[in-house]
Amino acid sequence: MISAPLVYLFSLALLAAFVALVEQKSKLKLFRFVPAVVMIYLFSMALASFGAFAQNNAIDAIYENTKKNLLPAMLFLMLLQVDLRDFFKLGKHLLIAYVLAVLSIAIGFILVSFAFGFDAKIASAFGALSGSWMGGVANMVAVGSALGVGQEAFGYALIVDSVNYTIWIMFLLFLTPFAHAFNNFTASHEQMAKLSMIGCACTIGAKRYWLIVLLSITVAFLVNLLASSGVEILNYTTTTVILATVLGVAGSFTRLKTINGSSEVATTMLYMLIALIGSKALFENFSGVGVYVFAGFCILVVHALIMVAGAKLFKLDLFSIAVASLANIGGVASASILAATYNKALVGVGVLMAVMGYIIGTFGGLAVGNVLVWMAG
Repeated sequence: MISAPLVYLFSLALLAAFVALVEQKSKLKLFRFVPAVVMIYLFSMALASFGAFAQNNAIDAIYENTKKNLLPAMLFLMLLQVDLRDFFKLGKHLLIAYVLAVLSIAIGFILVSFAFGFDAKIASAFGALSGSWMGGVANMVAVGSALGVGQEAFGYALIVDSVNYTIWIMFLLFLTPFAHAFNNFTASHEQMAKLSMIGCACTIGAKRYWLIVLLSITVAFLVNLLASSGVEILNYTTTTVILATVLGVAGSFTRLKTINGSSEVATTMLYMLIALIGSKALFENFSGVGVYVFAGFCILVVHALIMVAGAKLFKLDLFSIAVASLANIGGVASASILAATYNKALVGVGVLMAVMGYIIGTFGGLAVGNVLVWMAG
């Protein structure tokens, strides 16, 4: 049993590094359906369930301190990749499709939460899930922390996210050959992006990991200092999330965006956060997960119906609504793959929509999450 806090932290870091290395080097097809973040969570939870980690004040303290500092640091680095100016260069139809995707997901969460009568615990977990389905796992962690989601409830959200995401991406890829028929139904014409490559300069030049780490630690220190000195908007964690988001967006308009390595460091921090959360969960608490997976599927059905109705109303083509949907629910990698099945020149559209989710996911998830918790109360 591990009882020393530094050994506990090192063990989780080693676990995250091992899973990430296997994903990169082995090219196993398993990782197409079970993302690395889910694998890290499951292994971390398994270690906790088998009693690998002692329950003592020292481990609890280092867990809280590490999470408190890693979260704003990760958000800041993630948001350095966003470029709002490029986003608004997308055509009208793509912008409408993106907004429609965000709104329909929010509506789906609210309607399904009401229909299933979630209690406060599960409502907050689905609030965290809404952050993921409007942005990504990083947003789920941020929203879940702000809403005070417990480790077991977060595990429910992560499992629902993984299972339903896998179904959804397969479904959207399956629809690709029917684009012509769908476009005839909506009386639309495919909208071609003006830019064939949309990304950020943060992948150009030499890697500067130490500078990135120093910058992110500085931001984490500043954000926690402000949150603890009375500049509190809602609660402590929500305040740090919002402040880190604002600083990240502001940084994306400066030369900080061009520092290469921010994406890799942010992903490393995300993996560590997932390992930390998993280390506080136990297997026996997940007996009723099937009901919540079904609830997640119902949210996707509501989302799909609204997207189809919106496509008919605004004359949107299948590419626009499908990529907008997966950019929210999936992320950069899956949205890029889906876009490429239509036209390789449109990969950048999927990338840009998904990256925008880093902003939308946090604020949208907080809004939806608070509504769900209010309804549960």
